[in-house]
Amino acid sequence: MTSTPREFTAPAMAARTAAILFIFVIVFTALLSGAYLWTRPAIEASALDEKMKLLNEVLPAGDYDNALLGSSLMLPPTAELGLKEPSTVYLATKNGQPSAMIFEAAANDGYAGRIKLLIAVRHDGTVAGVRVTQHKETPGLGDYIEPKKDKNKERPWITQFTGLALASTPDKAWRVKKDGGQIDYYAGATVSPRAIAKAVLKAVHWADRERDHLFSGGKE
Repeated sequence: MTSTPREFTAPAMAARTAAILFIFVIVFTALLSGAYLWTRPAIEASALDEKMKLLNEVLPAGDYDNALLGSSLMLPPTAELGLKEPSTVYLATKNGQPSAMIFEAAANDGYAGRIKLLIAVRHDGTVAGVRVTQHKETPGLGDYIEPKKDKNKERPWITQFTGLALASTPDKAWRVKKDGGQIDYYAGATVSPRAIAKAVLKAVHWADRERDHLFSGGKE
């Protein structure tokens, strides 16, 4: 007696196809998960590396000796910093003494919208550095606010704030020259430099007021 190949009905074929697809999805998902877990440490290390590079752009590494990424506090939305969302402040110390703090701020009235900033203020109130971390300014015109795109590599525009302090620089001097201050600007691109100068001044006033409170761990 000879046997004939078993014929699959339509429901059986559909069930078989679904089972194969299900197994494929399980295997593919497992491979993706494995790849993610394998590459995750490298990705996280790279992200931390980039963050440290940015922090060291506004505060030289020689100005602190603590683990900066592990010495931070979360801030609530802070209007004086132009922030409607929580942010992070990093507290730098050297030889156990407060050295500086690095925090985020934003100029919300830039020419093309919001300009995000990273600012470092030393414990004596002097600005250690300012960097633009995000903006939408017109390419080739307003993007000189970002050092990488500024044609003046010897003295990028944003470095004008380095060394300024409330104790030695009156508030009116923190404006662009067009408004009677000392901050240079490029002709035809005044709005964003004006917005950044105003935001930096407000941020430095905030830092001056909050410095001791933050270095005490945010405790009253």
